Amino acid sequence: MARKNGKDGNGARDDKAEETRSQAPWSDHPPSFAGWARAAIAGSGTAPSLSPHLHLIPPPAAPGIVTVGPGQAFSLAAINPDATGGLDKAEAKAALDAQRARIRALQEKLYAEHRRSLLVVFQAIDTGGKDGTIRNVLEGVNPQGCRVWSFKVPSAEELDQDFLWRYHRRTPGRGLIGVFNRSHYEDVLVVRVKGLVPEETWRERYGLINEFERLLTLSGCVILKFFLHISKDEQKERLEARLADPEKHWKFDPADLVERKSWDAYQTAFDDALTRCSTPYAPWHVVPANRKWARNVMVARTIADTLEAMDPRFPEPRKGLEGITVPD
Repeated sequence: MARKNGKDGNGARDDKAEETRSQAPWSDHPPSFAGWARAAIAGSGTAPSLSPHLHLIPPPAAPGIVTVGPGQAFSLAAINPDATGGLDKAEAKAALDAQRARIRALQEKLYAEHRRSLLVVFQAIDTGGKDGTIRNVLEGVNPQGCRVWSFKVPSAEELDQDFLWRYHRRTPGRGLIGVFNRSHYEDVLVVRVKGLVPEETWRERYGLINEFERLLTLSGCVILKFFLHISKDEQKERLEARLADPEKHWKFDPADLVERKSWDAYQTAFDDALTRCSTPYAPWHVVPANRKWARNVMVARTIADTLEAMDPRFPEPRKGLEGITVPD
């Protein structure tokens, strides 16, 4: 019977299989890999799994979120950005508090277990709500176990490398939750709309991105990708709100008005990226994001459900603790 994530066909954790993997001989590795193998085992108790049979099967996203089917053509125009997933605003606060509590508890186990990681990717058009979502959903998460990276215009050093270099070096290590505020998808979005590279270059990048994400998942990193979908009218309201409030002037960039003129071009670029880069191991989740309170709950529940499906466990305690006393 096929096994996934150390579980048997009935979903039960297969501790014997886990033990077997952790004690697996490395005689089949070429000599040059022997030191790496020993270091991996000594450092974490298990060597990283490169077996595609151990991929996490992503759980369904929260109600209201639309998951892009791998290999299926997708259009944002078909998604209602006002959808709330059946929630009303009155119950959203309590629902968000409950999901945040789940995330905090599961993140502690993920950090202690130190075997796998979670990468959460956020993409959206300007004012789409990436910052607010990250701030609200991850409130209270232990900062020792979470890293947030915002990707803006690449530096001179980054431009001297391949386009994925700056993203790969920020992917989360074992036990960590990593968050990308904008991501490697900028290199098939903004560079396409602004004509910064030839078409043949950005078209080739879809396949390279899929292989990059496949590498991460084969190495024990679970990937969650959220596209926060707002309407053009909602973007106008949010830009106007920034202009009307002096305390929000710092958030207003006149360049956003230039980008707004390319709304249709960005929607086309988003459609193509969501269609071409939604895979079984890293599907895209489109979040109706006009209603911030609904958006936050939907994203938080999906993160919590994914962490729960990863089933992180606290390490086994050292033997003999019951006989230890702490001296005065």
